Amino acid sequence: MIDGFINIYKEQGYTSFDVVAKLRGILKQKKIGHTGTLDPMAEGVLLVCLGSATKMCDLLTEKNKTYTCTMLLGKTSDTEDVTGELTDVTDIYPDEQTVIETVMSFVGDYMQIPPMYSAIKVNGKKLYELARAGQVIERQPRPVTIHSIQILSTDLPRVTFDVSCSKGTYIRSLCRDIGEKLGCGAVMERLIRTEVKGFTIEESLTLDAVEKARDDGTLMQHVLTTDKLMPDIPELHISAKGEKLLANGNKLSADSFVENQIYRDTYVKVYDENGRFAALYEYSDEKRQYVPFKMFPVSR
Repeated sequence: MIDGFINIYKEQGYTSFDVVAKLRGILKQKKIGHTGTLDPMAEGVLLVCLGSATKMCDLLTEKNKTYTCTMLLGKTSDTEDVTGELTDVTDIYPDEQTVIETVMSFVGDYMQIPPMYSAIKVNGKKLYELARAGQVIERQPRPVTIHSIQILSTDLPRVTFDVSCSKGTYIRSLCRDIGEKLGCGAVMERLIRTEVKGFTIEESLTLDAVEKARDDGTLMQHVLTTDKLMPDIPELHISAKGEKLLANGNKLSADSFVENQIYRDTYVKVYDENGRFAALYEYSDEKRQYVPFKMFPVSR
């Protein structure tokens, strides 16, 4: 079984689950998971975890993401993108400067109402299931953060921009909200996820490319080790004193590590005496020790 992750280029028309299912067939292993859903019409970076790296899927969905979006003014739809049923159409929209200023006004924190066509659950039902059944229910707004927007072109009624945002942000709903503020409506026409936590679209592989790499024996060149999913998390290296405790998944004192360092309010990546990634730990002030969070098997 392969342990690690691959930066996949999800193509239009596939769901994120489709990508996982196809990779299970290509790689002949079941333990595969993705780190953040992309709509079928969207494309771009989808980090896919393999084997023991699937333990990291829940952590990776928390990360900020960057997209390139094309927004179409003068239209609204039930799905908030061009694939849905149009509910309003106009060819009257504000001038370019007003559009630019309005788009940029969304940088920062704001309360966003999620779309009906989303996987959010309400009373045990996913919103898109209710929407397909013809039901529209009230959704509570949720806090999201738009870290930055860079407008790439304004060929009205189309506006293309790069946007970096927090977990839980729906770009379709951002387009909807911009359109509402402009008074003309707007839908998302195209969406490309260009980066997830430093992993870029330029480095991603299509499913066809993965299959080709499998056949020509170069697949493992594209599989990254699990610890690289967390480039910003501190590293600690176990000392001889702590090696047996680490192997058994026990709590560890700071002096069990070569660095003898305490990191609070963050996980730490723990490496064994041979420099192999073995676990995620977090420091407990109450116990005055590092406690295990996730353990990863190390080949001996």
